[in-house]
This record gives sequence, structure tokens and C-alpha cells, in this order.
Amino acid sequence: MDTVLSQLAEVLEDRRHNAAPDSSYVAGLHNKGLNKILEKVGEECTETLLAAKDAEHTGDNRDLVAETADLWFHSLVMLSNRGESPDAVLAELAQRFGLSGLEEKARRKPES
Repeated sequence: MDTVLSQLAEVLEDRRHNAAPDSSYVAGLHNKGLNKILEKVGEECTETLLAAKDAEHTGDNRDLVAETADLWFHSLVMLSNRGESPDAVLAELAQRFGLSGLEEKARRKPES
């Protein structure tokens, strides 16, 4: 599974550094800056939430899967823009194995 993420990360980095903004969607997003990328992540997040609600009523998850793919894609563009890769996220998730969700969340709370 992570092979797909690795391959996609390579393509995103190549487009970020080597493609012209007028010929590559990814290069165009990077050219417009982080705020435009964040706008797209927010848009895709909303569309994913709406698709989940629709799927709950229809029983058809196809739009939910497609919107989640869009959300993940744009999240990867965001990570790329900040110099991160999917490997960093996978490593973070791996560290959380063996912790309950409540325990992990408590560890993230800033101390008062």
C-alpha cells in the first residue's frame, strides 16, 4: 500500500520542482502558494464529509472513496509544500501503535 504513496510522492516532488505551472496542476498549486493549497485541502475535506453523509443514506460509498482520494492527494501536496513526505506521516502512525486513542491524545495536550 505504501508503495502507491511513495510513487505518488515522487511524482509530486518531480512536478513541484521540474514542471511548469501552466502545464501541471501540482506545479500550479505550488506556484500559487501554501494558502491556495490549504484552500484545496479544506474544500476536499468538506466534500469528503458531505460524501460520507450521502453514503450513510444511500449505502453507496463510491463518492466517499473518490473524495477521500482527492483529500489525500491534496494533503500530500500540502506536505510536499512543507518539505515533508508520506513517510513522515506513516512513521507518526507507526509510533502510535500500542497506544489507546485516548492515551495518544492526552500526550499531545500542552502542559498548563
